[in-house]
Order: sequence, then C-alpha cells, then structure tokens
Amino acid sequence: METTKIALFKDKKIRKILHENEWWFSVIDVIEALTDSDRPSVYWTAMKARAQSEEEFEPSTICRQFKLLAEDGKMRETDCADTEGIFRIIQSIPSPKAEPFKRWLAKVGFERVQEIENPELATKKTRVLYKLKGYSEDWIEKRVRGIAIREELTDEWQKRGAQEQKDYEILTSEISKATFGITPNEYKKLKGLKCENLRDHMDDFELIFTMLGERSTTEIHKIEDSQGVEKLKNDAKRGGRIAGIAKEQLEKEIDKSIVSKKNFLPRNKISQ
Repeated sequence: METTKIALFKDKKIRKILHENEWWFSVIDVIEALTDSDRPSVYWTAMKARAQSEEEFEPSTICRQFKLLAEDGKMRETDCADTEGIFRIIQSIPSPKAEPFKRWLAKVGFERVQEIENPELATKKTRVLYKLKGYSEDWIEKRVRGIAIREELTDEWQKRGAQEQKDYEILTSEISKATFGITPNEYKKLKGLKCENLRDHMDDFELIFTMLGERSTTEIHKIEDSQGVEKLKNDAKRGGRIAGIAKEQLEKEIDKSIVSKKNFLPRNKISQ
C-alpha cells in the first residue's frame, strides 16, 4: 500500500509517497524548495536535458512517476526520487540550502526506518498531530482505529487484484454509497471541503459507520477469499450495506440524519 503525505522544509511543502517502505519525494517540490523558482517544472526539464548531455546522471534510472495531489486538487503523475536519488539531484543544484536540505532528508529517512522497526512510533506521532489540531482524545482514538481498519482493508484489496489508487477509489465509493447513500466526493461537497481529508471532518458517528462498513467488507473478502475487482466491488456494496442498515436504525431512534454538513472542527482551525 502506498501512503502520500506532505513534509515541510523551511515552510516549503515537499510531497512524498511511501512505496515499498521507502519514501519517494516530488522532484519539482525539492527544486522549488532549494531554488525558490516559480517555475520548478521548467527548471527540472532543463536540468534533465543538461544532466543527460553532460552525463551527470540518468534521470530515468533514478526517478519514478507516482500520482500525487496537485494544486488543482487532482491526482497527477509526478516525477519522484527516493532518498539516494534526491541526493544525486541536489548535487547538481547550486543552492545554499543544499546542505540543510540533505540533513533534513536524512532525518526524514531515519524517522521512517524507526517507524518500520517500531510501528507504535508512527501511531504516537499521528496522535500528537491530531492533538495539536485541537481534537479530543476520544475522537483521536476512533480516528486512529479507523486508520488501522482502512490499512487492513487496502492490504486485502492489494492481495486480491485491485490496482492501487484507481480501484481503491472505486471500491471506497461503493462502501460509502451503501453506508451513507453518497460517494466520498459528494460527501466532501456536502461539507464544503476541497483538498481536505474527509475523515478529519467527520464526527464520532460518521467515523464509526465508516469503520463498520470497511471492517465488514474486509471480513467478507477473507471469508469468501474474493478475487478480482468485480467481486471486490460486490463485497464492498455488501459490507457498506451492513453499516448502512445500522445507520438507518440509529437515525430512526435519534430522529436525525447521521450524514451532516457540519465539520468536526472548523477548517481554519485544522489548517493551523
């Protein structure tokens, strides 16, 4: 499973993606951070041409393309390099920030090694970040549990024939429609969100029913040893419907909808 995150170097956003337990960094983000260029993609294109002609390094051997979230809110193919590759690229960029960036890069890599050896460190870090954003311990507990359930589900999808991001979005949408009656994108529009993480804006019940739908789907996959996207989609609908029925029953008891326009925390507070 691949995990996308954003790191900060001197207030500059560096997109990174976890692939096979190793961080891969957006090359154009690194270039922008080091050069302050307002056209880092143009800088990178010229740099690749120069590197090939002068035989400094072969970009195709140290870079891979991953889909990362762009400024327009869409997932776009982006040149990325691992820690070693970024070090090689940095050597070709004249910048006084190069040495501090190398130290930052080494620290990021080391933290990931620690997290692999001791997964509790990653969980503790997540808890601290949510605490700093103003979430309650009660909410954080549910959110962290939801992350673990989600990871277990995507692990099953990967083993059973889903092709990463595209299929994951389709399957997640099936669970959401069966649980809440709307897709994640429709849910985000309802809450007035754009690039924000939908689950960070859910309340307790919304998180609970999200977990129930995903955990039910995982269990169906395992019991039936499901294979292939079509079977996984059918399972997703069934798993989501289990949560949907429970949600509908609760709504009758409390006489209000679980699906809400409200955000658990104000967006401006979350972005601080």
